[in-house]
Amino acid sequence: MPNKIIVAIDGYSSCGKSTIAKGLAKRLNYIYIDTGAMYRATTLYFLNHNIDLTDDKAVRAALGNVRIDFHFNKEKGSSDTYLNGIYVEDEIREMRVSSHVSPVSTLLPVRGFLVDQQRAMAEAGGVILDGRDIGTHVFPDAELKIFMTASFEIRTKRRYDELTLKVSNVSLEEIKENLSTRDRIDSTRAHSPLRMADDARELDNSDLSISDQLDLAMSWIEEITLSDSE
Repeated sequence: MPNKIIVAIDGYSSCGKSTIAKGLAKRLNYIYIDTGAMYRATTLYFLNHNIDLTDDKAVRAALGNVRIDFHFNKEKGSSDTYLNGIYVEDEIREMRVSSHVSPVSTLLPVRGFLVDQQRAMAEAGGVILDGRDIGTHVFPDAELKIFMTASFEIRTKRRYDELTLKVSNVSLEEIKENLSTRDRIDSTRAHSPLRMADDARELDNSDLSISDQLDLAMSWIEEITLSDSE
């Protein structure tokens, strides 16, 4: 690619945002910043230390003890999440964290803390980020904004298939309730709610393979980068 850009990917839970973000990063040799993992890792810290989310002073103090790093895993070909030097990639994907991440992500101190880190990581460009407000708040000037969506039924099945590979005590109804709650919280929170940016390109992947999604996104990136180089 002639120019390295910032690609901001937003969308609902279980739309495959991280799958596409990782795939694009690999094709482009870009850095992938898993913003969702950052919120999940912070949630895990709060859960493990019984932080009262209604206590602003306690929340701010706890954030001072949160350090999140990504280390590239050669075997997987992607990065793993570390919280204060400890591997937490698997733990942050469990329902215990999934059930609490949306309330934590609504907290203004948490959002400010993590957004500052995300902006610092992406300062030089050549990055892919996915989340809920990347194109609307974190990087409103990103060269490419993608808003991913899929039917609720498809998202529920994807989440169920993903979790049952790791744990056996999760039900389809539990996942439906979790996704529905997260959709509501993410879309109605006071600060940086989930919405499609005016200049974002929508990618409904209900009936698209991963390869088709990557090809489509790559065509958008090529269109932008080649145009910028002329």
